[in-house]
Amino acid sequence: MVIEVRKFVGIFGLVLMYLAFSGGMTAKNVWADSAREIDTSVDVALDRLYSEVKDSKQLVQDAKGVLVFPSVYKAGFWVGGEYGEGALRIDGKTVDYYNTVAGSFGFQFGAQKKSIILLFMQDEVLNTLRQSDNWKVGAGASVTLINVGADGSIDTEKTNQPIIGFVIGQKGLMLDVSLEGAKITKLDKSKDK
Repeated sequence: MVIEVRKFVGIFGLVLMYLAFSGGMTAKNVWADSAREIDTSVDVALDRLYSEVKDSKQLVQDAKGVLVFPSVYKAGFWVGGEYGEGALRIDGKTVDYYNTVAGSFGFQFGAQKKSIILLFMQDEVLNTLRQSDNWKVGAGASVTLINVGADGSIDTEKTNQPIIGFVIGQKGLMLDVSLEGAKITKLDKSKDK
């Protein structure tokens, strides 16, 4: 049983690595949640952010656009990969759907789930995302991950960056994570509405 689980995790990681480096063409409809499922999950992820991080609701309202990946799954056995689908909201309304794909090498074993919330604070970086077929974190613009104090307060020194982000795991806000190299691709969910 343990060997089968390891095989699955290894194969899953290899498949995701292939998707990450293949240009994303086959990654567009891998798990294919419906638009309604994604929107519902985005609402839940935002509510969790608001409850865990003081003043995050105001930051979301101030953002030009909010890209939420409510469930990003990561698995790996030496080679790892992650995948999730989400929605871009402008003025509280979903305007586009995206997926995120990333791969990694090195010692790793296991699986995890997290939510990624990116706040585009300037029109210029939001427009770059919307006009790109494959937007890569770190290539055109970097994401500044926000640190949160023990009382849930936000490190305000970082909130003036063009793109700020939150990563929430099963135990709450995650520290020491990197989104560098993650590829974000627009999905066509018009048939799902």
